Amino acid sequence: MLIVTGASGKLGRKIVENLLRHVSAREIGVSVRDPNKVLDMEASGVRVRRGDYSDAASLRHAWAGAKRLLLISSNAAATGGNPLEQHANAIGVAREIGVKRIFYTSQVSSSATSYFPPGRDHAATEAMLAESGIAWTAMRHGFYAASALMMNKRGFDAGKLEGPEDGKVAWATHDDLAAADARLLVGDEVMDGPTAPLTGSESLDLADLAIIAGELLCKPISRSIASEESVKANAQAAGISDGTIAVMLGYYRAARAGEFAATDPTLARILGRAPETMRTFLKTNL
Repeated sequence: MLIVTGASGKLGRKIVENLLRHVSAREIGVSVRDPNKVLDMEASGVRVRRGDYSDAASLRHAWAGAKRLLLISSNAAATGGNPLEQHANAIGVAREIGVKRIFYTSQVSSSATSYFPPGRDHAATEAMLAESGIAWTAMRHGFYAASALMMNKRGFDAGKLEGPEDGKVAWATHDDLAAADARLLVGDEVMDGPTAPLTGSESLDLADLAIIAGELLCKPISRSIASEESVKANAQAAGISDGTIAVMLGYYRAARAGEFAATDPTLARILGRAPETMRTFLKTNL
């Protein structure tokens, strides 16, 4: 059985939708903290069980019969939790029940020295997988295109993208990454360890996005530089948590260092087509 964790989230849901194009529903199981959020999947014949990374017993039940497990990275850090503790728990259960291969949603910034805090967590999780004794694949996703919109929606509306100096990013959409992840999970192609960067075919910084959005919205959108200190102060005044601020500032530092800039043809090859461009994504979603 193919098990997808976090199936109620944006990426997990899209992965399940793609899996249903490759295999029958009875071959798919999903593991979610709240099964009520995926009643539509259950109605389609997908096995739905409650599973929480912090509750090993729930994982043993949710993942029973799993041969291949897609482990979507924990977002526990957003609420003050420990994603690495959760990942270690999940990998331990997978080993205990005899999972044959773990697929983990990593990111292109994965490095013990990344400026981006999630990148350091991804590197630590990849190290756990390497030591687990289980075959594993870490899908090193490009930075989500949806994040570019989320981080800059207010700026697009106001006609001004303001923030610290950034750098080029090879953005990739949830749709493209979910389609590729599903193909790997069903075994269309076998990749051991970290994949090549799964990215779009172009790298764009905020100035580039301002130009594209301005053309699409038919209005001028500027890109202005603000100091990290002022951005941090404004975020603190708005009540944003320290952890979220660290991720936000880490994004700018990592982008400046080129951690998100590399493009690679692997995503296009897996998909059998060109990945969606940021112009197309923004045109649809702005």
